[in-house]
Amino acid sequence: MQYKENKVTDIQIAYIGGGSRGWAWTLMKDLAVDAEISGTVRLYDIDEAAAKSNEVIGNALSKREDVIGQWNYTTCQSLQEVLTGCDFVVLSILPGTFDEMASDVHLPERLGIYQSVGDTAGPGGMIRALRTIPMLAQIAEGVKNYAQDAWVINYTNPMSLCVKTLYQVFPQIKAFGCCHEVFGTQKVLAGICNEVLEIKDIDRRDIHVNVLGINHFTWFDQASYKGIDLFPIYKKYCEEHYEEGFEEKDMNWANNTFHGAHRVKFDLFLRYGMIAAAGDRHLAEFMPGEEYLKDPETVTSWKFGLTSVDWRKEDLQKRLEKSRKYVEGDPLVLDKSGEEGVLLIKALCGLTRVISNVNIPNISRQIANLPAEAIVETNAVFSRDSIKPVMAGSIPENALSLFLPHVKNQERILKAAFTYDESLVVDAFLEDPLVKGRAKAEEIKALVQDMIKNTKKYLPDGWSIE
Repeated sequence: MQYKENKVTDIQIAYIGGGSRGWAWTLMKDLAVDAEISGTVRLYDIDEAAAKSNEVIGNALSKREDVIGQWNYTTCQSLQEVLTGCDFVVLSILPGTFDEMASDVHLPERLGIYQSVGDTAGPGGMIRALRTIPMLAQIAEGVKNYAQDAWVINYTNPMSLCVKTLYQVFPQIKAFGCCHEVFGTQKVLAGICNEVLEIKDIDRRDIHVNVLGINHFTWFDQASYKGIDLFPIYKKYCEEHYEEGFEEKDMNWANNTFHGAHRVKFDLFLRYGMIAAAGDRHLAEFMPGEEYLKDPETVTSWKFGLTSVDWRKEDLQKRLEKSRKYVEGDPLVLDKSGEEGVLLIKALCGLTRVISNVNIPNISRQIANLPAEAIVETNAVFSRDSIKPVMAGSIPENALSLFLPHVKNQERILKAAFTYDESLVVDAFLEDPLVKGRAKAEEIKALVQDMIKNTKKYLPDGWSIE
């Protein structure tokens, strides 16, 4: 990197998963509209053709007259090539295919266990982790060998176990996980302020929150807007709108598989006194299975949806068609993504100072009553080559028991992935709140075995799979 006149040039970004047809385009657009940083984005993907397509798309974007961020995009053929000499590493990979994810999400339904996402908690999240952890371990070894000083930004799920793996393999790594769920809840609070207080055009960044929890099960115990305590306003709104929830402008929960009416949020607030700061689809998977995900009818009553893998496959085909058109010359629309990845890169380069939510180890005990080895999500201060976690305090005792099973299961699954121990996976399933008490132990064991078989193509040879 080179520093000159309040700009940083020649930044080297290694994008692993560089064939992405979502996050990669988001990064391209955010880089394109920022004049303070420039350099090269190296694209590396097991699907080299997809990375090559993004090379074409990115370089075409950089040549446009309406683009102020100057970046060169190039495809790399190996992990060593993409990592050597890089300043930042961005991880956005799909572990396996949607065929494996179909098993993750839908096979547990044979026991009446439903999942609304299936990539973080519950059976789907745990099996997904078994095939993700070896990939992240290989990347961590690569960073250790070729890019020890680089900052590693992870977007891959399951977020907590991905970040945990990076530090397990290379304890000195400078890695963190980024998630936008907190941003969505800030927008909900802004929308409620607009409706109740008639304050318009609130920037969600002006909603100041104290963040504590684990990824996709993140909470606020403080929230304010320019001196206004939002907790009494939120409480009153939850009580008055408990049945209908909160519908964001131009969004209808029934017509958008990723949207919800935030009724789960409202219910959790009234039960535990904190603002749950993730989408209802994610929050539901961390809670006991008899509550929000008992069956499809229960899900509908809470006004969110089960995201089927068939839908994901259809959406992939649409994105493949988009990619083809972009390669042929259709322009990317330079809309603002609302993501903070580029802003955090700028802060780590020393161009600004940012407070944002981040997933990192709890070694500073930023959440006092969760284990030091847990990966937690809190606010942190980003500045030149530095991330300093904000001390978030403790999770209230009335809610602590909601978090501990998941923290313990992350330990079990990490160990299982490195030792190829099926019994640890069975134990994790049995202790998962979504699964616990929903079926007999022998049925759960058979489910684990079948789910592992269905993902064996992406597991190391150490697993004994008949």
